[in-house]
Order: sequence, then C-alpha cells, then structure tokens
Amino acid sequence: MNIENQVLGLIKLSEYIKEFLAKDSADYNDHDNEFESLLKRSEIENPWFTMENQKFALNEWTQLLTQENINNWIGNYSVSKASKRVGLILAGNIPLVGLHDVISVVVSGHIPLIKLSSKDKRMVPFLLEKWNEFSGGAVPFEFVERLENFDAVIATGSNNTARYLEYYFKDHLSIIRKNRTSAAVLKGDETPEELQLLAEDIFRYFGLGCRNVTRIFIPEDFVIDRLFESFTGFQDIINHHKYANNYDYNRAVYLLNRDLFWDNNFVMLKEDDKLFSPLSVINFSRYSSLDEVKSFLAENEGDIQCIVAKEELGLDSIPFGEAQHPALDTYADNVDTMKFLEVV
Repeated sequence: MNIENQVLGLIKLSEYIKEFLAKDSADYNDHDNEFESLLKRSEIENPWFTMENQKFALNEWTQLLTQENINNWIGNYSVSKASKRVGLILAGNIPLVGLHDVISVVVSGHIPLIKLSSKDKRMVPFLLEKWNEFSGGAVPFEFVERLENFDAVIATGSNNTARYLEYYFKDHLSIIRKNRTSAAVLKGDETPEELQLLAEDIFRYFGLGCRNVTRIFIPEDFVIDRLFESFTGFQDIINHHKYANNYDYNRAVYLLNRDLFWDNNFVMLKEDDKLFSPLSVINFSRYSSLDEVKSFLAENEGDIQCIVAKEELGLDSIPFGEAQHPALDTYADNVDTMKFLEVV
C-alpha cells in the first residue's frame, strides 16, 4: 500500500537527516555536500534562515518522524480512497513551517499542489524529492505558481492576505490561517532554568514564528531583571544584521516618542497590553489577579497560537521551552488538518 511505503519513506528520511546533522563537514560525501550547499543557498536568499535555525528545524523533524510517532498520529484518521487535489499556500516565516501540511495531505491519500513561499523555496522541494525516493515513488506532489483545478485549499498568510484568500476561495473547502502569536504567564516563582527555557520560546527563529512568545504576564512584584538575566544565552542574536536593524529602529522610535522601556542592548521589554510586539521587543503587563489574565487570553483567543506557563496555573498551556517543539498532532490554530482532509 502507498501509505505503508510513505511511512517507511518518512522514517528513512528522518534517518537520512539525522546522519547528515551528526556528521562533521570533513566527513561529508557528495550527498552531504549537496545538502549543505542547499542550506547555505537558503541562508543567502533569506538571511533569517541561518544555518543554526535551519538545522534546528531539521533536527525537530528527526524527533517527530519515528515509526511510533507517525503510526500513533495517522492511526487516528482514515486514508481517503479517492485522491483529491489539495492546494497548499505555504508560509515562509520560519524554516520548514509548511512541511506539516504537505505531509498531512500526502498521508491522507491526497495530492498536494504546493505554492512555495519565496522565503522558503529550497528545503521543502529537496526533502520531498528525498521522501519520494525513499518511498519508492509513492509520494505524489506538484509545485505550482498558481492554484488551479483543486478540490480544497489550506493557505497561510497575513491578516490582510487572509481576507483576500477567504474571498478568493469562498466556494471551496478551505482552511485559511491568519497572523497569530504566543503568550507566557509567569507565576513568579519560576526557577532560573525555567526562565531560560522561556528565552528559547521567545528568541528561537528570531521570534518570527507564530509559536514565539511576544507577550508576557508577570505578577505585580516580579523583578524585571530576572527576565534579562535569563535572556543572556541569546545575546549573540544582536550580531545578526537584520535583527539588529529591527532593534535599532524600534529603540530609536521609543526614544523619540519618549516611551518607557527596559533595554539590555539586544532586546527591549515594554509595558504594553498589545499581544503582538515588534521584532526585538517583548510586551509585558503586571497582573494582580489571574482572572485578569484569563479574561485577556479568552478575548484574544483567535490571535493566540499557544500559551506557555506552569501547569499549576490551570491554563490551557504548554511547559516552558516547549513552544518550538510541537508534536505531529499539534495543529496550527487548533484546527485539525487531518480531520479536514478526511472530508475533502
């Protein structure tokens, strides 16, 4: 069966990536050099895709694509007996952000018509070719510049783009995703280690992902310096020219406007109720009652991808340091892509 070959191919793909990541460049063979060259080209074309972040994303997929994980995931769904053509408009804010949608469509028994993001146009085709090779040609896919002759669509874009997409695809089965971000709620007794894990949730991928924390809720008596102390592991982020440009610009704007902000020379903290913050800035607010926080989170549910907090706070949250480690059954916007694909 195709699905069995596809699963076997995913496991082989995971092993292939794992072996590549474990090698020293001095031991590369021709295939490894091709892979490394692809990553370098991706970074040249999109400087946000640093080698470190691309390899981080690849390593995440090696953790996900085990036989146990894949079988536990797809075992909850039925494979379509009639293949449909599913259009995918992929995002490109972080490396391989669209790969989950592609895999979901294929293992559901459908054919993905993939419109790549101009920001992430190298790695997805490369990995799909490898997956197909490892599956004995059992992985159907097409890359397109324009979506035509499709039965359903899954598209990701900005809020403005999403309005256009909702209108354009109004007569089709669709999942249209908009801008989202993530928040953290601190109880106040977090350990330095927990706050360092929070820093990973904030700074990984330069904060460009929808699962990156841009808003923090802290108790009234929380000392801000504790956050800055936990961020020091990411201080080299300021050496990235595009991040530094954002930092310099936002700092200049705040100084000109005489806004109050806290600064440690690579990130700024600003007391602001907004959920979304500019790159290089983290918004925070102090709370006296957890009910205030719950009310805000409920009102802004449609803009929040995930919440990072201690389990004991009783929120629908994930632990510190887990924001950039979603499972195969963690779906963007909490919309079950596989359930959607069952009814296409």
